[in-house]
Amino acid sequence: MPVVLDVPADLLIPKVAEHLRNVSQVSPPSWSLFVKTGAHTQRTPQIRDWWFVRCSSILRKIYLNGPLGLKELASEYGGRRKTSYYGPYHRDAGRSIIRKALQQLEAADLVVKQGIKGRVITPKGMSLLDKTSTQIAKDIEKGNPDLARYF
Repeated sequence: MPVVLDVPADLLIPKVAEHLRNVSQVSPPSWSLFVKTGAHTQRTPQIRDWWFVRCSSILRKIYLNGPLGLKELASEYGGRRKTSYYGPYHRDAGRSIIRKALQQLEAADLVVKQGIKGRVITPKGMSLLDKTSTQIAKDIEKGNPDLARYF
């Protein structure tokens, strides 16, 4: 049975985002239309449903990298910031976005806190990601023309 590491992330994350759209606990806050994702970005996200994509990406990162806290996730989603004269340097992503997404994933029973170590994925979240990756692997094996670049 294929797991999350066996399928490309750019196929898995949108499929999980489609599933999260149907989960009542996961919904974008009212301020999500106007906020940047971090100090390293200049504009708001161009994808309209970016909240669900970010939640599914966070879920995948927690699945792969064990207990992760807010600090590690903010560093993962950060980027380089170019200043005027000096060279670029790393800026962390906005922690409010990550915190709200984690709270919603906890309410949906997909992740759970593990003391002070951070959050880990629950069996329900693991099952969701494994079933989705199995379905994607079957589509790749069948020779779906949309997935031809992954052969």
